[in-house]
Amino acid sequence: MTFPRFSLPRRTLALGLLLSLSASALAAETTRYLALVDGGKRAGQQVVTRADDGTVTVEFVFKDNGRGPELKETYTLAEDGTYRRYAVQGTSTFGAKVEESFQRDGDTVSWKTKSDHGQMKVSGTALYSPLGGTPAGLSVALGALAQRSDGRLPLLPGGSLSSRKLGEAQVTRDGKSQTVQLLALTGQGFTPNFVWATQEARPRVFALIYPGFLQLIEDGWQANADALETRQKAAEGELLVDLRKKLGHDFAGATLITDVRVFDSEKATLGAATDVLVRDGKIVAVGKAGKDIQPERRIDGRGKTLLPGLFDMHGHVSRWDGGLNIAAGVTTVRDMGNDNATLQQMIGEIRDGTLMSPNVVPAGFIEGESDYSARNGFVIKNLDEAKKAVDWYSEHGYPQIKIYNSFPKAVLRDTVAYAHSKGMRVSGHVPAFLRAQDVVDQGFDEIQHINQLLLNFFVDDKTDTRTLQRFYLVAEKTAGLDLDSKPVQDFIDTLAAKKIAIDPTLATFEFLHQREGELSPIFVAVDSHLPPDVQRGRRAAEMNIPDDATWQRYNKSYDKAVEFVGRAYKAGVPLLAGTDEVPGFTLQHELALYVRAGLTPAQALQVATWNAAKVARVDGDRGSVSVGKRSDLILIDGDPTRDIGDLRKIALVLQGRTAYFPSEVYAQLGVKPFAAPAKVVPAK
Repeated sequence: MTFPRFSLPRRTLALGLLLSLSASALAAETTRYLALVDGGKRAGQQVVTRADDGTVTVEFVFKDNGRGPELKETYTLAEDGTYRRYAVQGTSTFGAKVEESFQRDGDTVSWKTKSDHGQMKVSGTALYSPLGGTPAGLSVALGALAQRSDGRLPLLPGGSLSSRKLGEAQVTRDGKSQTVQLLALTGQGFTPNFVWATQEARPRVFALIYPGFLQLIEDGWQANADALETRQKAAEGELLVDLRKKLGHDFAGATLITDVRVFDSEKATLGAATDVLVRDGKIVAVGKAGKDIQPERRIDGRGKTLLPGLFDMHGHVSRWDGGLNIAAGVTTVRDMGNDNATLQQMIGEIRDGTLMSPNVVPAGFIEGESDYSARNGFVIKNLDEAKKAVDWYSEHGYPQIKIYNSFPKAVLRDTVAYAHSKGMRVSGHVPAFLRAQDVVDQGFDEIQHINQLLLNFFVDDKTDTRTLQRFYLVAEKTAGLDLDSKPVQDFIDTLAAKKIAIDPTLATFEFLHQREGELSPIFVAVDSHLPPDVQRGRRAAEMNIPDDATWQRYNKSYDKAVEFVGRAYKAGVPLLAGTDEVPGFTLQHELALYVRAGLTPAQALQVATWNAAKVARVDGDRGSVSVGKRSDLILIDGDPTRDIGDLRKIALVLQGRTAYFPSEVYAQLGVKPFAAPAKVVPAK
């Protein structure tokens, strides 16, 4: 998958993203917004029509990578700019039905969605936050917030929203111009949301930009989108620099961690208590320190476990992912598809020490041209273009490429061979009209996602897996798959014999069987630590599961998927731990699923450290607690080799010579910490 996972409920494109108009105006009016990807390619639109009586109707469609929401919304506003009546219907990104309503009568509000419902008494202004709404909600919020003298807008069912102005820009169109303002909104999700708004008494959205992915802008003004994106990236960069300065602690000189048990990631064993000395970002000694050692600081490791920094082997990183990753002990992410310019910028910022982020190992994304194409990296039509893409990635130091759904199968074998001739690994999805066995035969070194593996048994050369079929076929049919059958055993044996790595992202695919109203399994173990709006948002299902019989079938299919991964690992298939979902928490759940699949906790930790470093080709400087390697280390208040859940209890993260305390990072993100910070004693 390459669709970004925003920090807010996944059914929406953010808090609600786009536009509404003041109900106090009388004239009917229609406003159109365009959704642009890949440097201007149209991927959807939103049309907002306000009737003479003030009723607003919104029609929103967004399609990218063969999926996306289709929603129709209607509402009326009260005098304070909040919803008086609200309703939305349609389908979510993965096909779940959306049906939601809200109303306010005096001081009584009530709402009903597919996953929750409620009624409560409210005094004064409060804005309902739609769970499955269109991008229209953001303009409603902006208009209501502008009327608040205290600068805070109470939200329903809970929380509040505030904004901060970051700057202005002049935009032009057909000889006309206007000034728009960049706002950072806080109070929902883990990180700020950014919007370009008009400068009116009741502002509305002018443009909403996710750098490197999406530009949602009022029709007719799209020529200004790139300049606005550049300005926004610079403004976000200033906030991110300040955030790293606030949360990153310089551990220059020597740091001694005493009486700590060290996880040997190469052997998947936990050693006896010892000392570990690091100096200026490098591990310089593992063993009991002599009395002559005079470090700048000491850390008491008694009762704690020291691990190499974790790897997330399937990320699509953004500049705001760093907090959730670092707090979860993830110090390296393999990026599996991104806007190339955006990723190169991030890599430079990480290198320069201005961005709080795991280090990035990039995989070069190559897609084929089609109506279903994902617009990351390079989108090619023939072998010559594919080779040029491989050349660019090779010249920029990418150790591998990733092939995607619409890649033309006629040039697949030659492209794989060409990448191999450059010394690069090849992984990816299985292109449409092929099976996993076919890409193995054509030289793939690795396959992404459990559904791409299991589709091997359900598709033929006429099945178009660029559609939602790539999810529903697996949900429907895996329940009936005999894992002891010869086709399954032969496939696993082939993967093992050829050492074809699998990156199943099991945690991500929990959505295959999640029902409306049930919290995503990714968050079940941490729900009491999450912001209330995140908890609510992650109770919305993504698949269309209309009845108990369907759920039982999908649930059984998911159980079989987990079992398949366990069987593959035991057969000798290289296993990688990746997420493609909300950073940090998803990796922790992924490793718990590997334990459920039959791995020991120590084996699961080995997968996310030593094994990952080898596949990412960075085992020379990270992946184990070894002398000479980077001091990418995590100190855990517990023993995750016995209880994989202890992996959340991180007291300290070292990334080179920078130290982070997850308790501080989580507090910044609105998350209740899982462990007290490690006690650091400065030298006397």
